[in-house]
Amino acid sequence: MKKLVLGLSALAIMMFMSGCSTMHMGWTAVTGQHKLDDGAMKAYDDMFTKVVKDGDPAKAMMVEFKVADDVSGDDVKESITALTEEYNMRLTNYVKMFTKEDAKPNEVKEARIYSLCSLPIAKKFLNHSRYFGGFMPCRIMYVQYGNGDAYLITMDLTLAIHGGYPLSPEMLKLATTVEKSMNEITQRAANGDF
Repeated sequence: MKKLVLGLSALAIMMFMSGCSTMHMGWTAVTGQHKLDDGAMKAYDDMFTKVVKDGDPAKAMMVEFKVADDVSGDDVKESITALTEEYNMRLTNYVKMFTKEDAKPNEVKEARIYSLCSLPIAKKFLNHSRYFGGFMPCRIMYVQYGNGDAYLITMDLTLAIHGGYPLSPEMLKLATTVEKSMNEITQRAANGDF
């Protein structure tokens, strides 16, 4: 017992004296975990694992779908417009960022951004926390490369839903509705669905 106490004391001293952010993060997770959503630790672990694997924090926070070879950027636009209504969302903005006809195979040739929102759900989340406004409106990014490969990318909402204290049952239902809508719209549009 004495060795255990000494070991834990030494560990605590090392953590507080070393300034090691990893140990601090672990300590914070262990001591605050009981307050968090049941899925929080897995969500953060999954994101951190992706960051370590690829070194790209933006990629770790996104969901990506390869656009079918026979689906053009204009097909995607028509699909997203139609699907947005099916899922009771609103297309609040569309921007064709650029087209570069002479793009190299690994260079972005075309980029478009779609902004989608469920206005009633957005209002409830802003009343819950104004910081959810940073996630609004939800976006889908179309990126096509010079080699013809195209992708649709949207934000992985797992951390927004499960990364903090548990949402109320009503808020959780609304958040998962938006998450499902965004993932399905993006996946279906990548296949040219209507």
